[in-house]
Amino acid sequence: MRTLKSGVPGWRMRADVIVIGSGVAGLTTALQLRSADLSVLIVTKARVDAGSTKWAQGGIAAALGPGDTPAQHEEDTLEAGAGLCDREAVKVLVSEGPEAVRRLIARGAVFDQVASGEMSFTREGGHHRDRIIHAGGDATGAEVSRALLAAVTQDPGIEVIENALVIDALKNKDGAICGVTLHVIGEGQRDGVGEALARAVVIATGGMGQIYAQTTNPVVSTGDGVAMGLRAGAAIADLEFVQFHPTVMYLGSTAQGQQPLISEALRGEGATILDFEGNHIMKGLHPLEDLAPRDVVAKAIMRAMMESGKPHMWLDGRHLNWEERFPTILVSCKTHGIDPHKDLIPIAP
Repeated sequence: MRTLKSGVPGWRMRADVIVIGSGVAGLTTALQLRSADLSVLIVTKARVDAGSTKWAQGGIAAALGPGDTPAQHEEDTLEAGAGLCDREAVKVLVSEGPEAVRRLIARGAVFDQVASGEMSFTREGGHHRDRIIHAGGDATGAEVSRALLAAVTQDPGIEVIENALVIDALKNKDGAICGVTLHVIGEGQRDGVGEALARAVVIATGGMGQIYAQTTNPVVSTGDGVAMGLRAGAAIADLEFVQFHPTVMYLGSTAQGQQPLISEALRGEGATILDFEGNHIMKGLHPLEDLAPRDVVAKAIMRAMMESGKPHMWLDGRHLNWEERFPTILVSCKTHGIDPHKDLIPIAP
């Protein structure tokens, strides 16, 4: 097994399961493991809430609305997947999704409601009906993260080590994974290089958007969890499926690092993508127009940019109720000198 060089471990600890990563996947896994009475160590390389989860805006897709069914959700997912979906994984997603949302609510997550007290649904790309629940208007990820972190903090069977970069997996004499070496940076009960031993290790470290010059991912999304798995001999699949979001606020050709995401939930409520002449570029390109699957919309925008020689296109959401539905994006726009009540928003994939 290939490994990175590190110092001699100065401390050691044990848990039944180590979870690397503190986003929605890692936190949910930890809480589910606790239902089996297993002790859990969560290791995260920055602050526990520094990952991608809190940046998610639009919402969660699940067949919870009146007249909606998992079968309809499955049909939309397979259509958007263009023949590339793992059908069994899709069935799990659409059939278990509603109950997963109910567990989030039971753990304290609060989603937006309409006047009747029922959940509020909107629409996003690839869906033929409103099935996206949301929180705080456009702060769904932040609310999910808050609720899960509260549940983890209240559980004495879960320990969290922040600012801890996992260096490599450890293997026992039989070649099975038995823990990790990690380097904790900063003052605390544990500092420097140490060993954490466990019966199992779960890698829930998220994506690798920061390998690109421009990304909506936070600075911690560098793919080092995938790299660690490769060094340990794990089978890695589907690395080509890095999603290019069609509507990211264009900040100029020299902008680097994390860029402001403009949720497709805006298009779910009627925002449209325009070229510099004011033409609706998705009209006639797909039956769902601006709510076509993300890859279709991203390619259409790039094609329009290349044909026109323009560095970006525009998103027109001037009619939207920004204060109530999209307060986070409204602040982001105003921070960059854009008033979306009257201005078009420059966007590019």
